[in-house]
Amino acid sequence: MGNGVRDGHKPRVVLVTGVSRFFGGNVVSRLAADDAVERIIAVDARQPSPELLRRMGRAEFVRADIRNPLIRKVIDGNEVDTVVHPAILSRPPSSGGRTAMKDLNVLGSMQLLAACQKAPSVRRVVVRSSSSVYGCSAKDPAKFTEEMSARTPPRGDYGRDLIEVEGFVRGLARRRPDIAAAILRFPPLVGPKLAGYGVQYLRSPITPSILGRDPRMQLIHEEDGIAALVHAALSAPGGTFNVAGDGSLLLSQALRRAGRIELPVPYFVFKSVGRNLMSPIMKAFTSEQIDYFLFGCGLDTTRMRTELGFEPRWTTVQAFDDYIGGAALRPVLDPRWIDAAENTLLGLVGRIGSAPQ
Repeated sequence: MGNGVRDGHKPRVVLVTGVSRFFGGNVVSRLAADDAVERIIAVDARQPSPELLRRMGRAEFVRADIRNPLIRKVIDGNEVDTVVHPAILSRPPSSGGRTAMKDLNVLGSMQLLAACQKAPSVRRVVVRSSSSVYGCSAKDPAKFTEEMSARTPPRGDYGRDLIEVEGFVRGLARRRPDIAAAILRFPPLVGPKLAGYGVQYLRSPITPSILGRDPRMQLIHEEDGIAALVHAALSAPGGTFNVAGDGSLLLSQALRRAGRIELPVPYFVFKSVGRNLMSPIMKAFTSEQIDYFLFGCGLDTTRMRTELGFEPRWTTVQAFDDYIGGAALRPVLDPRWIDAAENTLLGLVGRIGSAPQ
């Protein structure tokens, strides 16, 4: 998909989808602060909150549904040259369920990208995706590169939807090679404003984990997620990019940093009784999130730096710590006390080991 070469296109009119939600609204507010962008068209079927509209500044809100072919009139009528599409649902909405989720994710993306293909003014398209497309299994590599596919097909609706959406983007790139079509694959997002559901269960003082498993997690800070989409809107070449913070964090380390008491339980308990005991947080977990706590997922971000030219401000550990601070979790066990106890124990073991026999 694409050749990764920058076309030198500088956006003049940018259209952003899903602006009533976290990603879309924040991307619009950042772009509105950039004087180099002449106009920002903010699109959603729902009216954003008054506070969000205020933060969007000079952006022009257009109430439109991307599932409707009339979205092409919005693109053509405003001579849009750059389209940013972060409006992907990771879970079914409260009304409509799975049908509404697939309708918006798959049909909405298909209609939007079809409109981009037919619009001669469009030169760049940026689509938000997820590491969910790689699935989670015991066969996974330590780190996925963008060329790799899922070793075991994703069980969850979100991952399956995104595989279809990415297929549409690659189709657009083949039919319109003059368009820089970029896919940004994010791991779970954390931060004080947006805590990914995959780590919300840390709000419980006693936190279950899967017995015998200690998955390695790679995260990205919410601010870096927004910054990556804005950066891509302004300068992304065509291609697929893993976008994640440096380093990783074992689940056991995350629990300790959050001051939680870990309770390892068998897998069948974790996904059944454990979920009910942790209601309502774990009850809402998708099958993808359950798999993540079993296997984890690592991403190779070489292309993010060398081709996309983006550098996250937060590492995985820093992003997680900022989430813990923003979530105002009260530690059950002070992590500093645990560190001191571990150091003392290691010192005793060292002295015993070095004592003359």
